[in-house]
Amino acid sequence: MPKKVSLNVKCPHCHESLMDDTHLINNKKGIRCIIKIPGGKKGNIWLSSIYGDHNYSCEFEIPEGEIGTFYCPHCGQDLKRKKLDCDHCGAPLVSLGCSIGGRVNFCSRSGCKNHYVVFDNVDTAIRKFYSEYGYGN
Repeated sequence: MPKKVSLNVKCPHCHESLMDDTHLINNKKGIRCIIKIPGGKKGNIWLSSIYGDHNYSCEFEIPEGEIGTFYCPHCGQDLKRKKLDCDHCGAPLVSLGCSIGGRVNFCSRSGCKNHYVVFDNVDTAIRKFYSEYGYGN
């Protein structure tokens, strides 16, 4: 059975953790952000911290195809990745700091599954993955 990798992320601006142990998604800490969608709805959204899992929980329904603007719940800064759009649908990418060094990027359009991790130092990241998840044992 493949192991599921749960990532710990933080705000790229204030560096506060976005992990919320009071709101679990698939039995793992949720990633808490604030989301605003066209029409003025704004509230909490919790994303799955399991890489490749697209489950989330939100205080309101997000229509399929809607583009949300994501904010840090601590400093209020926009989490959009500047000058970088989704190569699948063209919506802005959201970028979160990854605790093992690098960034987790995902599409801001509801229903688009594009996401990826970019590491600052691949060697360090691989060692941390081996240590934390037991790969190679």
